[in-house]
Amino acid sequence: MADHVAILRKLVSSFGDVTDEAFDAFATPWAEVRFKRKEIITRQGETEKYLYLVLDGVQRACRTHNDKEVTLVFSYTGSFSGVIDSFFLQQPSAFDLEVLTTSHCLRIHYNDMALLMQEHRSIEQWVRIAITKVLADTLQRHIEILAFGAEEKFVTLLRRSPHVLNLVPHKYLASYIGVDPTNFSKLLGRIKL
Repeated sequence: MADHVAILRKLVSSFGDVTDEAFDAFATPWAEVRFKRKEIITRQGETEKYLYLVLDGVQRACRTHNDKEVTLVFSYTGSFSGVIDSFFLQQPSAFDLEVLTTSHCLRIHYNDMALLMQEHRSIEQWVRIAITKVLADTLQRHIEILAFGAEEKFVTLLRRSPHVLNLVPHKYLASYIGVDPTNFSKLLGRIKL
């Protein structure tokens, strides 16, 4: 678990600082969990009970609308995962959280997180900063969806996360940028990587 604590500390530090006392309390309630490929961690309509730290593997948040599957976001090794709005608001999820590759994660239950935020001001501040950064990224993604063409979305994705091309099946990357898988293959052939 010592290695996991170091990974957690590094990820927490990327969003801001918490006191050593608060971090020690924060690191305690996390538990290891493993998921099989294609497993649904959280279903649309369920309330997210956990926040995850991905130690290994890839997941995606997705939903089906008018018989079309849409991928919203990917999470992978070294990142947090879960349906964040459902987790913090404790309301039903609008998405599925699906495992794309066998995954090994740490997770913390909502009740533990809520208690930590009440007991440690630096954790509450850290959560606020982390959620604000997620919101900023979401707004940037919204601009991409509304204003960018398929090729520009693809190039932006590869600039932001070049490793996803080897981690995520191309049909899900196509869904993420809003193109048919056949058109994605054509984009892949046209863009110099």
